[in-house]
Formats: sequence, structure tokens, C-alpha cells
Amino acid sequence: MTRNPNSKTKSNTSPLPVNWKYEAVVAEVESIISRIETGELELEEVFEQFTQAVEYLQQCESFLKQRQQQVDLLIESLNSES
Repeated sequence: MTRNPNSKTKSNTSPLPVNWKYEAVVAEVESIISRIETGELELEEVFEQFTQAVEYLQQCESFLKQRQQQVDLLIESLNSES
């Protein structure tokens, strides 16, 4: 997964890119970690990749928070109907 300069990843409250997929982002983070652990990257690349991984993890956190809020609302609506 390449870095999209148009995607807003600085804040975990930013909207996710249109074709964003949780599983693909997690796989990319795992790939970054693997490359860092194997030592195949130059030091500068390690820092760049680490920064990218953190941004991806912030996106994942935002996604999961949004979905948790949706689940909470659904449960609340079910409880209020009872």
C-alpha cells in the first residue's frame, strides 16, 4: 500500500480515504514491521516507515471507534424498543 498524499492521516478524527480497507491497512502495518525487524531498511527508511505505520494505526483506531459508536447506537435502539 502506497502513501496517498491526499489522504488525511494526521489526526485520528480525519475521514478515511474512499477505498480504505481495515484488513489491507493491518496487513501493510505487519509488512512494515517485518521489514523493520529484518533490518533490510536504511535508518532513514526505518523512521519513514515507522511514521507511516503509526499513521495507519491511527486510521485503524478511528475506524474501530466509529464502528463501536455504531454498535453502541444499535444496542441502545434495541434496548429502547424493549
